[in-house]
Amino acid sequence: MEKKSEINGHAMAGSASTDRIVEKSAQKSFREKLLEFLRKNLLVILTVSGVLVGVGLGMMVRNMSLTKAQMTYFAFPGEMLLRMLKMIILPLVVCSLISGAASLDTRSLGKLGGIAVAYFLVTTLIASGIGVTLAFIIKPGVGAGALNTNNLGLESVSSNKETTDSFLDLARYSFIFLSILFWEPEGAAWFYATDYKMVAVGNDTNGTVLYQKVPIGTETDGMNILGLVLFAMVFGVALRKLGEEGEELIRFFNAFNEATMVLVSWIMWYIPIGIMFLVGSKIVEMEDVVLLVTSLGKYIFASILGHIIHGGIVLPLIYFGFTRKNPFSFLSGLITPFTTAFATCSSSATLPSMIKCVEENNGVDKRISRFILPIGATVNMDGAAIFQCIAAVFIAQLNNAELNAGQIFTILVTATASSVGAAGIPAGGIITIAIILEAIGLPTNDLSLMLAVDWIVDRTTTVVNVEGDALGAGILHHINQQEMKKQQHQEEELAEVRVEAVANAQAEEETSPLVTHQTKALEATPEAIESVL
Repeated sequence: MEKKSEINGHAMAGSASTDRIVEKSAQKSFREKLLEFLRKNLLVILTVSGVLVGVGLGMMVRNMSLTKAQMTYFAFPGEMLLRMLKMIILPLVVCSLISGAASLDTRSLGKLGGIAVAYFLVTTLIASGIGVTLAFIIKPGVGAGALNTNNLGLESVSSNKETTDSFLDLARYSFIFLSILFWEPEGAAWFYATDYKMVAVGNDTNGTVLYQKVPIGTETDGMNILGLVLFAMVFGVALRKLGEEGEELIRFFNAFNEATMVLVSWIMWYIPIGIMFLVGSKIVEMEDVVLLVTSLGKYIFASILGHIIHGGIVLPLIYFGFTRKNPFSFLSGLITPFTTAFATCSSSATLPSMIKCVEENNGVDKRISRFILPIGATVNMDGAAIFQCIAAVFIAQLNNAELNAGQIFTILVTATASSVGAAGIPAGGIITIAIILEAIGLPTNDLSLMLAVDWIVDRTTTVVNVEGDALGAGILHHINQQEMKKQQHQEEELAEVRVEAVANAQAEEETSPLVTHQTKALEATPEAIESVL
């Protein structure tokens, strides 16, 4: 029986030459597919490899007993990555938000902003609930009453700031002066922080000097992202209100934004090298890891489990509920930002690569991503809310303090509120735990226990934070697409109605003067009709 083969869908008589041609074309297509896959995912492969190589490099160098100075030199390439990312954050946040706010009309801006804020608050509140629930189920602090900072060789960390002043500081640094950006750019990296001084106010009847604690303003290090976000949003809306006069400045910020994204694309190719040394240097700097893990293992386990539940189940379900699309196919295009978040422990440092991957790999509208993601990096801290709630309950259990329903409610609300504007930097969440502890009346001298293992927990915390931002951008992109389709459908129906009205008016010579007047109005001012409908 003669052997048959097919080339381009046509049956041909089988022969050795044709079979070789078919096999060669099949091999070529497989090779092309493999090369295309490697070309598209090269950065992802290099980034993941950088983490793995960094772990091995750190374990190898750890046995060399480096001095403190040598450790600093070893960590230098990783430090350069962090400095590159911090360098690009300021122009990226300002330009992307100004161009994004200016490209959306006020109605769309308000609607998208309202949906985004609702999404961020609801997901953060859910995350806080997960954290409190896991803390009461796992009980990480029960039986650890003898654990303190002394037997672990840790320095004590305390905070005497009033809860009211903590939230007032949040409002203060929400407003950043324009002169800081142009005349003193390093001021954009300052937080307003309240400190206290004792002021003599007189004497009592015994002649003893009476003192009052008076709050005074100080400045602390940290990128003031919240102030930049609010300024850029309001400035973008103001430019749009100017009309033609503001168009040139809007084009300037659009061009500035595109140039910034080019810089981001260059920096992303250095990420694998920087991550390798970041991870390796952190492993070299670790001291007695076994003691910390055995002492605080239940706390670490509860925090990471909460991140897995929220990031692997809750957030994907929310995304699927809105879009009816596979959330994991969306997340698969964001491996590079997730790896960057895991290595840098900074939502702000992950923002440049997140914007680029969301737009290029997942097709999210630039107006949506460059407007929502900088806001999300500032106000959406789902991962931080989880570990903050677990840490608060852990410290309560550590001090054998029974939490009542009012205190639990206070933890949920305070963790949700204090996560807004928290510094998107490594160990930034430790500061907000002090606010929660002060709110429920617990001592803050055990915060050093959290700081000791924060370098472990903060990695999964940052990954969950940026995942919530990315899925929020995907949800808003889907809602915006649906609104655009609905509007286009309405415009098509309106055009059909208009055509039918004109045809009927031409066919009927005798008609009501009212109908004739309405038909002429339809022909003359279609824009007015669209706005009314």
